[in-house]
Amino acid sequence: MIVGTAGHIDHGKTTLVRALTGVDTDRLREEKARGISIELGYAYTPLASGDVLGFVDVPGHERLVHTMVAGASGIDFALLVVAADDGVMPQTREHLAILEWLGISRGAVALTKTDRVDARRVDAVQREIEALLAPTPLAGAKIFAVDARNPADTGISALRETLEAEAATHGRRSAHGLFRLAIDRVFTLQGHGTIATGTIVSGIVRIEDEVTIMPSGRTARVRAIHAQNRPVEAARAGERVALNLAGVEKSDLHRGDWLADARALATTSRVDVSLRTPPGRPIADATAVHVHLGTSRTTARIHGLDPALSRAQLVLDGPLCAAPGDRFIVRDVRAAATIGGGIVLDPFAPARQRRSAGRLRYLDAIERMLAGDGVAALVAEAPYGLRSSALVRLANDAAILEALPDDTILLEGAGESIVISTARLRALRERVVATVSDFHAATPDEPGVGRARLHRIAMPDAPPDLWATILMGLIDDGALVRNGAYLRRPDHRVRLSERELELAADLMPRIAEGGFDPPWVRDLATAITAPEDEVRQTLRKLNAEGSVQQIVRDLFYAPERVRELAAIARRVADAHGAIEAAAYRDAIGLGRKRTVQILEFFDRVGYTRRVRDAHRLREGVSF
Repeated sequence: MIVGTAGHIDHGKTTLVRALTGVDTDRLREEKARGISIELGYAYTPLASGDVLGFVDVPGHERLVHTMVAGASGIDFALLVVAADDGVMPQTREHLAILEWLGISRGAVALTKTDRVDARRVDAVQREIEALLAPTPLAGAKIFAVDARNPADTGISALRETLEAEAATHGRRSAHGLFRLAIDRVFTLQGHGTIATGTIVSGIVRIEDEVTIMPSGRTARVRAIHAQNRPVEAARAGERVALNLAGVEKSDLHRGDWLADARALATTSRVDVSLRTPPGRPIADATAVHVHLGTSRTTARIHGLDPALSRAQLVLDGPLCAAPGDRFIVRDVRAAATIGGGIVLDPFAPARQRRSAGRLRYLDAIERMLAGDGVAALVAEAPYGLRSSALVRLANDAAILEALPDDTILLEGAGESIVISTARLRALRERVVATVSDFHAATPDEPGVGRARLHRIAMPDAPPDLWATILMGLIDDGALVRNGAYLRRPDHRVRLSERELELAADLMPRIAEGGFDPPWVRDLATAITAPEDEVRQTLRKLNAEGSVQQIVRDLFYAPERVRELAAIARRVADAHGAIEAAAYRDAIGLGRKRTVQILEFFDRVGYTRRVRDAHRLREGVSF
């Protein structure tokens, strides 16, 4: 069990820990000179059971609340310290609120410095503390009147016995989940190298494990582990550990960083949260705040997702790592007062449609997952499914992909696999087919709709790899048919008249003979002695049925030539990483103007996309 102190400055927290453990947690020269804690302090004391009780001693100064939050984020049991001569003070109240918002519901109170006051004052402060705790999760917590400087003080003995009893009944945290540790201290130990300390939030870490430092993404190897101040081969969630890391320097790590399984975390700039504020003191929309999560802190703006701001989106000014269920604290823009706290819901929140009904249902599903209902609702409410890595992070479970709900499938595609509900996938497929049908109804003479255009019309927010996978599935199933660079329904037909069939018989060989430089409509009309408008209309119908491909107005290519041009474009992209007009011009032997027209055609039909002065192939698209 990890015990954390809390309370106002100079109320005797460090002296109390020393009385309980024999360890002076003030290790800095400035702390000893000024007689106050500036940094987090740590102490351990062995128990009769063979376990070790850990203590985190936090500073009480108002300017060091950020340090207090870093220490309190990993504790199991709160030891609220109140001096009998001062009574309840501002940081007493603020620290108590922080403990509540961090979800710490077990604790006791040490009423210190009782040697400085009479019994009446002790009784008065006890009543004051009881009233303070009454509306909080610590209501009814035992209060111990102590004189921490007196080795024979009975209050200290009684407090120690209570802590040992609490530790004996304290259930170990579940080791389920991916390893995560919030770093609260980094130092170098001569002969050993870099040491990082903190409390393990989830999972297990073992010697020789490779861990990722987030948000930097660097990796390190665990050379040795001390858990609860003892050398061990492995440590688990709830234990305070020191990890000896190989492959990194002290300057590569900082308080606020995470050590984690590579699959556990990713950086984010937007987080959707469940938010609580003090009664009668709501936070206004778009308020600038300081956010404390784990041992990290950054600034952000709060944007409400509902009128009461019970749910909000934190738009962060710096990169942050979080997982659903993580607790956080927000302080005002001057970092002078704690104004709220809550629980992370979605650490990868969208910038658009964040208040839509579908989005709020998705957040409901995350809350159900956190309550133990599994991921079925979460997958069902994901508009385009969830990438397998994202689902693993959200569920904090590497094995989740092996136990998916019955009504979900693992959709393999051009990129990473996607977990999607069967009902959601069916609805997306039906939406695409309906969009193509509507397009045919509106433009019956068109050959179909280009892939890129169809993507923009049917589901513009769909990830490209999911889009490509859905499209290939519809083509493989026969629900859609390729028509050169276009897609159409199988029953979509363009009928040519007898006259148009005669013209087509004259026109198509001439276009094919033209290779990469076929005749323009006016030249074809002259060659076969036919009206230009009639030739143009015939070629548009041939384009609609896929017999020719229209590159620009009045310029049509044979489909096999377009496929050859597409293959050359792929070779140029493979050689240079992108397709630039000059390199493609040299490859096909045409002038710059025609080269640009062909590349713009490929952009238009979704084979490539324009990126500044070059063109890049789209994943999963071919001719």
